[in-house]
Amino acid sequence: MKWLIDWLDHRTGHRKWIREALFENIPGGSQWRYVWGSTLTFTLFLQVVTGLFLWMSYSPGANNAWESVYFIQYEMNFGWLLRGIHHYAAQLMIILLVLHLMQVMIDGAYKAPREINFWFGLLLLQLTLALSLTGYLLPWDQKGFWATKVATSLLGVIPVLGDSLQKLVVGGSDYGHLTLTRFFVLHAGVLPGLVILLVVFHIYLFRRHGIKPKEPKTKPDEYFWPQQVFKDSVACLAVLVAILLLIVRHRLFDTEGPLGAELGAPADPSQPYDAARPEWYFLFLFQFLKYFKGGQEIWGAIYIPMGILGFMFLMPFIGKWKMGHRFNLLYMMVLAGGAAVLTGLAIQEDRSKPELRLAIEEAHQNAERVLELAQSESGIPVEGAVSLLWNDPLTQGPRLFARHCASCHRFGGKDGMGRVMDEEKDPQTASDLKGFATREWLTRFLNEESFHSPEMFGGTQFSEKGKMRRVVSKITDYDAEEKLALEKVIVAISAEASLPMQKTIDENDLEIIIEGRRILDEEESCMDCHLFHNEDEETEGPVLTGYGSEAWLIDFVGDPTHSRFYGEKNDRMPAFLKLGSLDLKSIELIVKWLREDWYRPESTP
Repeated sequence: MKWLIDWLDHRTGHRKWIREALFENIPGGSQWRYVWGSTLTFTLFLQVVTGLFLWMSYSPGANNAWESVYFIQYEMNFGWLLRGIHHYAAQLMIILLVLHLMQVMIDGAYKAPREINFWFGLLLLQLTLALSLTGYLLPWDQKGFWATKVATSLLGVIPVLGDSLQKLVVGGSDYGHLTLTRFFVLHAGVLPGLVILLVVFHIYLFRRHGIKPKEPKTKPDEYFWPQQVFKDSVACLAVLVAILLLIVRHRLFDTEGPLGAELGAPADPSQPYDAARPEWYFLFLFQFLKYFKGGQEIWGAIYIPMGILGFMFLMPFIGKWKMGHRFNLLYMMVLAGGAAVLTGLAIQEDRSKPELRLAIEEAHQNAERVLELAQSESGIPVEGAVSLLWNDPLTQGPRLFARHCASCHRFGGKDGMGRVMDEEKDPQTASDLKGFATREWLTRFLNEESFHSPEMFGGTQFSEKGKMRRVVSKITDYDAEEKLALEKVIVAISAEASLPMQKTIDENDLEIIIEGRRILDEEESCMDCHLFHNEDEETEGPVLTGYGSEAWLIDFVGDPTHSRFYGEKNDRMPAFLKLGSLDLKSIELIVKWLREDWYRPESTP
């Protein structure tokens, strides 16, 4: 073995390199506060290695970027681990950079002759933030897409060059495929190249000038090996353990919790994302910008941040004097404290906004839902994963209901999206449609008290006039036999809907359904106004054949003024399809959602 090492040393001189690396003199001996540079180098190494492996399976296209990240996260062996290390190492790298900067400031290692190295450190901090910003978009999910759109829109406030710079970064006037490819080139090529180049020069200058010792020295000098190497190794191991804990933290308390970094729903430019927020390390700037309005955004976005950064480049000259050094330390503490306070304010304000909480909850639901759909037998269609949500009743139904129906109707007392309506601005004037056509819903409908309540027909003209009002009032006086017969009729009418949620009980109650149909055929008070499997006759009220079924509801929502339904007696219900305010697909999505007719994984009851 010795002859091989000697042979390599003769041709490469590696012994000299190793000796210079391991036997660097450390004034005052090894210190735990010297570990920040090594931990930063370690996290950068993790970023490069995991980034290369992720690159092998990533496709930087607007139509397949999310799908490739989904493959990495859920189908590639240990892809969740690679992505988790890459994601959380990037976040810890920012913390380590700030700690390293503060240690440099406290030790005065930014002063002559180390000014250039200090400037390199400031540039590395900015490049790291730029890497985080560009990497945020690459999963091409809703969170990254809209947060990046907000961040890059700040370029537009720059005088004269703002619009041109924004178009250059975005790749045109709109965010899309070119935006993603440009950010990928920056994230995977340009910025890492600049970081590695600066790190090489940073380490070279650091070795040239050596470690700035803390005065007065309390310990004798030592070599880098072995004590400082040990401390650096322990610190790097601690960083790795922290990253791994962040990756598996959900599984520590929930066996079904996600592993690795979060993957939101696919980016959908047509669907605004109310939960858009930058990552935690940009929250202070996000909060700071709130204080600049009315055309003053450029001060909060450009002028003041550039002024703060520009002053930091002057610190080596100010720190030549003792008071100057103290001023620099005070400046950095105020800056760090201000950023912490602004971050805390941003978090506190967000927690106090119920609309934001609902938006975040909706975002999590959409993220979980698209995973369920992608993992179904049909998988991801060629149109892309975003089409899974476009065609999903569970996702689109409540959104369409809130937009087109909630001004009159309610769903469980809310607007479909979980928001409580303002009854002064939009009072409930039509029935609550949660559980429509179920046995429970029909039972409440035929109860006189609930019939006249806002949850049923209390807000309509039928509550005060019409035959249905008189029929419901008579039910109160039914004897036990008549009430039992009514219960069977309710079962029969509800069975017409063929609701997925009632499939089992309908199959078990087939005899009751048949008996209920017989009773309904003989019940004159019902057959005077409604038709039930005898469509050749005329009717005053809605046809009960197929009542609540998908076809019946689609036709009803499309045109309630049709003779099969309310005809001229229709009370303000818009003919959505006839008027063109909703297309057939949208109506189908609403109807399927109301009927709870959507895809469920086999394990879900």
